[in-house]
Amino acid sequence: MSASPETTVSPEPESHVHSQGDADPGAPVGLTAKAAEKVNEIRGEENIEDNYGLRLKVQGGGCSGFSYDLYFDLPQDVDHSFESHGIKLLCDQMSLMYLMGTQIDYVEGLHGAGFKFNNPNVKSTCGCGSSFSV
Repeated sequence: MSASPETTVSPEPESHVHSQGDADPGAPVGLTAKAAEKVNEIRGEENIEDNYGLRLKVQGGGCSGFSYDLYFDLPQDVDHSFESHGIKLLCDQMSLMYLMGTQIDYVEGLHGAGFKFNNPNVKSTCGCGSSFSV
């Protein structure tokens, strides 16, 4: 990853399983402790300033219609901002509609490592697993 504050963090495909696990209660979207730890690790390695938050974004694209994006960004006036495990999360209104109730985890396995979205709103995913529909 580059050293710019707008470093993109590649998300893993979402799962249909929604586990509250160790998500912060009351937050519309949460990180697990492991995901928050990885975000802090990346922030430190890339020298990302503290005023940058982790932007959670849903964008059009992919086989099934939507895909996820994660990157460090400055807050905008129109953003919804909340905290999970000490990480400031930023989300625009449209993305938040699709992400309500989502828990983001960091997983490591035989197929690699990455952030995994456990989104209860997902109705189907594509064969490649990198996009979803609601």
